[in-house]
Amino acid sequence: MSEFPQQSGQQRQPEAQEQAVPASVRGAMDLGTMQTGGAAGPGAAPSTGGGEGASYRVSITAQDFQKYAEQSATVPVVVALYAPQSPESETFVETLAQLVDSYQGKLLLGTVDASKEQQVAQVFQAQTVPTVVAMLGGQAVPLVNSTVPAEQMRQLFDELLTLAAQNGVTGTAEPTTAATPKQLPPLHQEALDKLEAGDLDGAEASYNQALAENPGDKDAKLALAQVHLLQRVSAMDANAVRQAAADDQQNIQAALDVADLDVSGGHVEDAFRRLLQLVRTTFGDDKDTVRERLVELFDVVGSEDPRVTTARGQLMRALF
Repeated sequence: MSEFPQQSGQQRQPEAQEQAVPASVRGAMDLGTMQTGGAAGPGAAPSTGGGEGASYRVSITAQDFQKYAEQSATVPVVVALYAPQSPESETFVETLAQLVDSYQGKLLLGTVDASKEQQVAQVFQAQTVPTVVAMLGGQAVPLVNSTVPAEQMRQLFDELLTLAAQNGVTGTAEPTTAATPKQLPPLHQEALDKLEAGDLDGAEASYNQALAENPGDKDAKLALAQVHLLQRVSAMDANAVRQAAADDQQNIQAALDVADLDVSGGHVEDAFRRLLQLVRTTFGDDKDTVRERLVELFDVVGSEDPRVTTARGQLMRALF
């Protein structure tokens, strides 16, 4: 953490207000409509936004500060202040850039050379570099004023996205540099082609083969779980399934089917809540059946999704 020199003289500062980030909130990645390639929908490798190398990073100066403050009404803008005389701060900015890019446009990173852009530094009351502040709806949301581990920053970004969603800031930024399209492994491409042709069973076979050849292929495991979900919901009468679950809340199969429908429609937390309640109130084979489906849905959504992390902890407490 380094101090940066102050310039003399008073200058008009761009305006920003402060708003604290609630420590309890967590981010949520909407699975979206799986058949149209939502968040790593079936048949696609986990999405990388515009592809490998897509960047969501801009340089902010006092002259264009207002533009990005206004953009924060549609997408959160993470402002990272650094200084060339602090190599530590420059390295941290690169770490932030990689993290922000992984959110595929849900965040935009704005870097500020605090040694030159004193006006911007004063807006955020930054006394040291690195300092990281988010802009959300034109308001400043303080994050950190020192280097911290990447995982801690990811948690803060997840909290920021939850806060943004609560305030209706749910847009997506366009990449600031072109991306290189991601080349899929042959079996993944084969599965994708079969999915596009409506051949779910063929896609399942291709992903199974990919896993047989490489048991550690996480992308194939995720996609296979999503294909299994599509196979189940494609045979359902959604209205009849939901009516059956409403008529008998202890109808295990109906509950499993509704959970499938909820996840396929992006209502992940509703699905998890329904099945967790059944785990707590069932016994023996029924409990095992519900637990197994819940674990499978964890794979559908993705093990790194914070909703899965939360639900997995609740499942462990319900079982033990």
